[in-house]
Amino acid sequence: MHVPDGFINAPTSAVAGVVAAGAVAVSLRGARRELDERTAPLAGLVAAFIFAVQMLNFPVAAGTSGHLLGGALAAILVGPCTGVLCVSVVLLMQGILFADGGLTALGVNITDMAIVTTVVSYAVFRGLLKVLPRRRRSVTVASFVAALVSVPAAAVAFTLIYWIGGTTDVAIGKVATAMIGVHVLIGIGEAVITALTVGAVIAVRPDLVHGARGMEQRLKLRVNGELVDAPAAAPAPVAAPAARSHRKVWITGLVASLVLAGFVSFYASASPDGLEKVAADKGIDQKEKEHAAAGSPLAGYGVKDITDARLSGGLAGVIGVGVTVVAGSAVFWAVRRRRTDDVSPADTSSATSV
Repeated sequence: MHVPDGFINAPTSAVAGVVAAGAVAVSLRGARRELDERTAPLAGLVAAFIFAVQMLNFPVAAGTSGHLLGGALAAILVGPCTGVLCVSVVLLMQGILFADGGLTALGVNITDMAIVTTVVSYAVFRGLLKVLPRRRRSVTVASFVAALVSVPAAAVAFTLIYWIGGTTDVAIGKVATAMIGVHVLIGIGEAVITALTVGAVIAVRPDLVHGARGMEQRLKLRVNGELVDAPAAAPAPVAAPAARSHRKVWITGLVASLVLAGFVSFYASASPDGLEKVAADKGIDQKEKEHAAAGSPLAGYGVKDITDARLSGGLAGVIGVGVTVVAGSAVFWAVRRRRTDDVSPADTSSATSV
């Protein structure tokens, strides 16, 4: 659903850019509360994983494909504010290096693919957890539904943006019907990928899943014929094996991302994605402009001057994963360090004196 340059006029793109910048600023502050010593190192990996899986277009209808948006996955794994930053980092890397998503439309893409998907999915996710049984399986179920809803929500958001500032004269009803219809189907793929990924991480390290915090079931004791909650046990100290396990999760995730982007992506569907198909069918793309980074050595997810398609695409994918994990990790390391710096010596001494 990457919006190219020329679909949305300059004033609307500028307003979307301001909205996106404001949301990123708010998310940077919110991420300080979400990131801790467990999740901060993984946030950059989540961004890289989303980048890799977005290369895997899957067929959803005749001549149409879809790909992961990633807002729901990021929000549930590392928190909604951090999730906005994860998807924003991915969109920035794709726009600058791979000419995917217009540079003047970057604010539109962040608003649509990072903010809307994350906010909507996390709201649905938290709402479902309030009514579902307090089990880990409920987190996976809620992840599926939240991801499913987030994709057509993004389609609705694009339709509204197009209605306000579209550069072609196409009936908004036709755009809405086509966009929502195809993205409901894409949402099913998004839901499957999100639920499988969240379920896999919960099975190995549930403490690393932001959305699963507080889901532990309390033990019950029978007292005088009635079941009552058992007293909460003291938290166990973090031991060295846990740290090694943390590294294993990080390495496993990075290897999986590299394999997906470097090898599996070659077998992805070559059909246009939902937005591209609707734009071509309805004439939204009549004023599309050439991407400013069209001459990039990695434009189109291939390495310039390498004629072998498999090698070119695979190498571009590996480079993309590497650049994204480095850029994302740098951002989240800085956010985490800022949180640590916010705890001043005066605050520490006051807490100690009490």
